[in-house]
Amino acid sequence: MSLRVDLTYPPEAEAFREEIRGWLEENLPEGWGETGYPTSSTTPDARRAFDDEWTKKLVAGGWVCSSWPVEYGGKGLSLLQQVVLTEEFAKARAPLRADFFGDTLVGSTILQWGTEDQKRRFIPGILDGSITWCQGFSEPDAGSDLASLKTRAQLDGDEWVVNGQKVWTTQAQFADYIFLLARTDPDAEKHAGISYLLVPMRQPGIEVRPIAQIDGSAEFNEVFFTDARCPNDNVVGGVNNGWKVAMTTLGFERGTSATTGYRRFTRELDTVIAAARSRGRDADPLIRQRLAAAWSAVKILQINGFRTLTDALNGTHHTAKLAACNKMFWSETHRRTMELAMDILGMDAQVLRGDPAGVQMTGGRPTARRGRADYPVDELQASFFFSRSETIWGGSAEIQRNIVGERVLGLPKEPKPPDAQ
Repeated sequence: MSLRVDLTYPPEAEAFREEIRGWLEENLPEGWGETGYPTSSTTPDARRAFDDEWTKKLVAGGWVCSSWPVEYGGKGLSLLQQVVLTEEFAKARAPLRADFFGDTLVGSTILQWGTEDQKRRFIPGILDGSITWCQGFSEPDAGSDLASLKTRAQLDGDEWVVNGQKVWTTQAQFADYIFLLARTDPDAEKHAGISYLLVPMRQPGIEVRPIAQIDGSAEFNEVFFTDARCPNDNVVGGVNNGWKVAMTTLGFERGTSATTGYRRFTRELDTVIAAARSRGRDADPLIRQRLAAAWSAVKILQINGFRTLTDALNGTHHTAKLAACNKMFWSETHRRTMELAMDILGMDAQVLRGDPAGVQMTGGRPTARRGRADYPVDELQASFFFSRSETIWGGSAEIQRNIVGERVLGLPKEPKPPDAQ
């Protein structure tokens, strides 16, 4: 018996797709995505001006947080509509999120767990981009084992006093608020006694230290809290209920990009293949085999995306299990592909190849700075460096294997060493 796989979308979804395409054509800059569209000539000031103007257009169009209920400023889009929206923005290579940490993570968490007062105070600023956020989960000794966090918060009157350290905190140097986990009951068991706090960043007692990367960038930070203050009204989901709230936030991190995530890897692989051809490495049988394996992996990512979408639409509740499998697969695939890219470049990979101004462009649009004037790297070099971290953040490969083994395959839990029991 053969099974027919139908990947077509219903007519109402395709009609919505045409609406999005029309909006993008009207609002993207003239020449966007075309060959020869300005790339390296874009200055940081021009990039900021574009970002500011584009965010205003997104807000006016209702595309920021469009899945949110209408009463909170969203469009109330269905899951399939969200997927179509993400697909069309990805095809056009147009930025969709104004602030990932605000739009996707903490905003959605506040909508689910927050009080009406918290929604009134924070949701408007997330929608219009006037409040910026960073995430304070990981600590030096609590990364994959998040429940081992040591940052503490003690109630003093109507404020929490926060002491501790967070690490790998993206955007901390620019954020107005940090949504963090702190232990509010030190006597409770490991996963209990943790609260989810919205802490103002611009106050005495908070120090942000950039973590310089090998490519010269400093996208990550250490954040130190010394008697920092947080209003008692900024606890989301109730005191000592932070673990459940945090799991909700991490669930939102998966987003609705199941059918679009592979596109980034496809574009990047095209760049790697072009580099192989320009250097004559495509005639090397070993390089050809590795390129073929990388292409096959991208296709598997595409298929896995449709599997995840189907699961979510059917409500079969395997999404978390699929997410663990997919995270492990794509992060390790990307790491191997970028190692292949460096092998293709050979000794050229050891040479500083980027724009001395440190401004990088992707697909004709400005992206984050990957380098600085004294250590410029190009797109492939920057992606190689970043791929080394992808098997760690968002759930390390080792932890994902435990999840797959225990929750998907039903294997017994990994035995702990005697001193950890």
